[in-house]
Amino acid sequence: MSRRKSIKLGALIHGVGGNAAAWRHPDVPADASVSFPFYKEQALTAEAGKFDLVFIADGLYINEKSIPHFLNRFEPLTILSALAGVTSKIGLVGTLSSSYSEPFTVARQFASLDHISGGRAGWNIVTSPLEGSARNYGKIEHPSHGERYQIAEEHLEVVRGLWDSWEDDAFVRNKETGVFFRPEKMHRLNHRGRYFSVEGPLNIARSRQGQPVVFQAGSSESGIKLAAASADAVFTGHDDIEEAKKFYKEVKSRAVAAGRSADDIIILPGIGPIIGRTQEEADRKFEELAGLVSIELALQVLGRFFDHHDFSRYPLDEPFPELGDIGSNSFRSSTDRIKRTAREQNLTLRQVALQAASPKTPFVGTPEKIADLIQKWHEEEAADGFIVSSPFPTSLRDFVEQVVPILQERGLFRTEYDSDTLRGHLELRIPENRYASRPVEQHS
Repeated sequence: MSRRKSIKLGALIHGVGGNAAAWRHPDVPADASVSFPFYKEQALTAEAGKFDLVFIADGLYINEKSIPHFLNRFEPLTILSALAGVTSKIGLVGTLSSSYSEPFTVARQFASLDHISGGRAGWNIVTSPLEGSARNYGKIEHPSHGERYQIAEEHLEVVRGLWDSWEDDAFVRNKETGVFFRPEKMHRLNHRGRYFSVEGPLNIARSRQGQPVVFQAGSSESGIKLAAASADAVFTGHDDIEEAKKFYKEVKSRAVAAGRSADDIIILPGIGPIIGRTQEEADRKFEELAGLVSIELALQVLGRFFDHHDFSRYPLDEPFPELGDIGSNSFRSSTDRIKRTAREQNLTLRQVALQAASPKTPFVGTPEKIADLIQKWHEEEAADGFIVSSPFPTSLRDFVEQVVPILQERGLFRTEYDSDTLRGHLELRIPENRYASRPVEQHS
């Protein structure tokens, strides 16, 4: 399979972090999740490092056991719109649920962000794994895992159809003749489907990059199917290079089978590099962070993946319990992996919980080690690039100042931006408006 010319890098800006106890670290601003100066500083650091994009995750349900960052954080579209005004090149990708949003609103929001940013918007489409989400949106029940992806397929179809409501030369804006737009260049979608009924047209035109870039986060069978058929990029999670290579090959092969090119979709595993001048220093940093997590907290973190299942009822130092289908309707790919790893490695509940709360990945070490791993994963077709999270506030700066220069010296990463749109950064083609090649008499 062909690879892109350079490694792609995104920065996950995650407030006080995905580690449930990271907010207790002395270097972490305890209010980072709702601090615009913090988000601004992280975004500008990533842009200074010539990253392709920043990425804002989200969720729709919390309770007393949620990770602290999830309890009080910015809504993605809002913070990305603010970041659009203080950055000039870097892409802006945000999560928004297809299970609990209307396609017309989603299309309008991301098209607006695309215009505000000059063509740098991206939508991470998720199906919302937690059942409690339904209760926040007046729904009787949370759709099943399979149905959520069926909804997502139709939702994305509608959104992309709405993004094509206006051909690129529709707006004349001729003050002398009084012609503002060409009616034959406006198109109603008139979608009537199983889940959505949307007339259109959308009340905002296409941007410089044609349409926002569509990301998909999810590695279950349903997630892979959606990604291969429709996504421009996949945000996935693999710590093992062999597993990552299998996933990479599977998604790319299915994309080709669906009539696409392997280069039409980008695979971006998430990593949280911890960098030290020596391996020992990096290991100490990891242990310092992991040491903040109590076993009680680790059980809560583990429980969230299984729709907040109460693991405190089981013996800690006996084999991981048999859970049956628990977790299959939430973070399915993650819960399947957790159960499989526990079974294959004969892990206790204590071991599984601590690993879930503070996973130690291979990306802990010196700048040279991190760069070597990134190069290896790229060259062996395990990844087209990475979404880089920051375990500490200084982690992103450390990566930009210490790892990026090594990648640049090796010719693996850009030294300057050669584009100012997200599609340009990711080497993705601009999608042609679906109506552009039709003769005028067929325009609606």
